Amino acid sequence: MRTYLLGIDVGTTGTKALLIDAAGRVQASATTEHPLRTPRPLWAEQNPEDWWRSTITSIKAVLRLSGVNKPAVAGIGLTGQMHGLVLLDRRGAVIRPCILWNDQRSAAQCTAITKNVGARRVLRLTGNPVLPGFTAPKLVWVREREPQAYGRVARVLLPKDYIRHRLTGEFFSEVSDASGTSLFDVGQRRWSDEMLWALRVPRAWLPEVTESPVASARVSSQAAKLTGLTAGTPVVGGGGDQAAQAVGTGVIAEGTVSVTLGTSGVVFAASNKYRVEPQGRLHAFCHAVPGQWHLMGVMLSAGGSLRWYRDALCAEESTEAKRTRRDVYDLMLHSASRVPAGGEGLIFLPYLAGERTPHPDPNARGVFFGLTLRHGKPHMTRAVIEGVTYGLRDSLELLRKLGLPLKQVRASGGGAQSGFWRQILADVFGAPISTVNVTEGAAYGAALLAAVGVGVHRTVADACRQSVRRTRTTRPGNAVRVYADYYARYRQLYPALAGQFEALASVVNKHLET
Repeated sequence: MRTYLLGIDVGTTGTKALLIDAAGRVQASATTEHPLRTPRPLWAEQNPEDWWRSTITSIKAVLRLSGVNKPAVAGIGLTGQMHGLVLLDRRGAVIRPCILWNDQRSAAQCTAITKNVGARRVLRLTGNPVLPGFTAPKLVWVREREPQAYGRVARVLLPKDYIRHRLTGEFFSEVSDASGTSLFDVGQRRWSDEMLWALRVPRAWLPEVTESPVASARVSSQAAKLTGLTAGTPVVGGGGDQAAQAVGTGVIAEGTVSVTLGTSGVVFAASNKYRVEPQGRLHAFCHAVPGQWHLMGVMLSAGGSLRWYRDALCAEESTEAKRTRRDVYDLMLHSASRVPAGGEGLIFLPYLAGERTPHPDPNARGVFFGLTLRHGKPHMTRAVIEGVTYGLRDSLELLRKLGLPLKQVRASGGGAQSGFWRQILADVFGAPISTVNVTEGAAYGAALLAAVGVGVHRTVADACRQSVRRTRTTRPGNAVRVYADYYARYRQLYPALAGQFEALASVVNKHLET
C-alpha cells in the first residue's frame, strides 16, 4: 500500500488540506473559506469553530478527490496563521473570538509589558520586541478589557494548535509557532518562566512544546468520524505558516532566503545559530528544522495592499475580468507594466494595517506620495506593487547588516506567480529571484514535516532534497538604478510622517470613543 501525508494550513482566509505521496507529489488539494470580522478599525477576529468546520470540509474534499484509501494516510502536519489568541475554558469551549495576527488593538499593552520587563531584557529573553501582532499582549488586553472572559481561561492556544486539539483532544504546540508569542525563550527553545511570571500567565494554561517534525498526538475516534480519517493517525508538531512555507520551498539552510508574497509579505532567512537583530527589527524564531533558527521580516500588507486596491478602486477591471473570464490581477498588472519603473514619481507606503518590519508601528498608515495630474490608475497600480517591494527590501537590508550569507533568493506566494512582479523584485533587490516546482506553500511544508515525523524521511533536509527543486530564475534588468533612487526616497517617507501617523490615530480614537 502506498503512503500519503496530509498537510493542513489554517490560513486567514481559509483552511487548506493538501495530500502528497511519499515522493512529494501532490495528489489533491482543497481550500474552504472562513469569515473574518473587523469590529473596529485595525481589529481582526475569527471564530475558531469556523476553522474547525473548514478543516473538516477540506479534509473530506481531499480524501474524495484523491480517491486515497484513508488508512494509507500515514501522518498529518499542521500549519497556519501565527500569533492568534485562542482562549478555552475548563470544558474546552471557546471563550471569545480569536484575536488575529494582524490585529493592532494591544499597542498600549505592548508598551506596558516592555516598560515592566525592560526592552533589552525582553529582547534577550524572547529574541523579539513585544508587538501588537504577538499573542501575549492580546492576552493582557483581554485581562484588562474583558475581565469576565479572562476569568474563565483555562487554556491558551495558537490557531493551528486549536485544530490539533480538535483532531486529537491533546494540547501541544511546537517551537516555530511558540516563538511568536512573546512568552517563549527562542534561544533555549522552551517557554520562558521569567516572561510568564512577569505577565502573570500560569504555565498550566500553555501547551507542551515539541520540535516541529515530532509526532505529538493521534487522531481521536470522534475526529475520525467527522473527517473521514483513520483514528490513531499520527499528528506531528508542524510549524508556523512561515516556517512551514520555508520547508515547502526548501529554505532550510543558511545562505538561502525566501520572499513570500501573500496577504502579508515575508523575507525569511535560515540561520545555523541563534541570532538577534540588535534593535529587534527582525523576528528571531526557531525554525521548523530541529537545531535551526530563522530571521524574518514581516510587512503586514503585501498582497493585502493589492487586494485592497483591487476592491476599493478596480471595479471596472473586476467587471471586465468576469466578462472575459480573465484574472482581474492579470488585467491590473498588464496596464501597470506599461508605466515606467518608479511610476513617474509616484510612491506608495503599504502600511494599511500598521506595520511590523522595520517600523513596529500600529499607527502607520498607507500613503500615495507624489500624485500629479499626470498619474492615472495604471501608475497607482504599479506604485502599490513597487511600494510593497520596497518594504520587502527593508528586511533584506537588515539581514545583510547582520552578516548572513545571502546566496539565493526564492520567491513564493500568489504575487510570485506574476513575471511582472518577479522582475520588479529582482530589480529592487538587485539580485536574481528563483522559483521552485512547488506552489502549494505552507501546507506542503507541513506535509513534508509529517513525512519526517512518521519516518518516511530521516530528516527535513532529506524530505526537501527529494521534493523541492528550483525551476526558473529572473535576473535584474535595466531598472536597478532607477529603483535604487526611488528606494532611497521611499526610506525617507516613514520617518517624515511617523509623528503625523500617531497624531492622526489619536484623533480617530478620540472620535470613535464618542
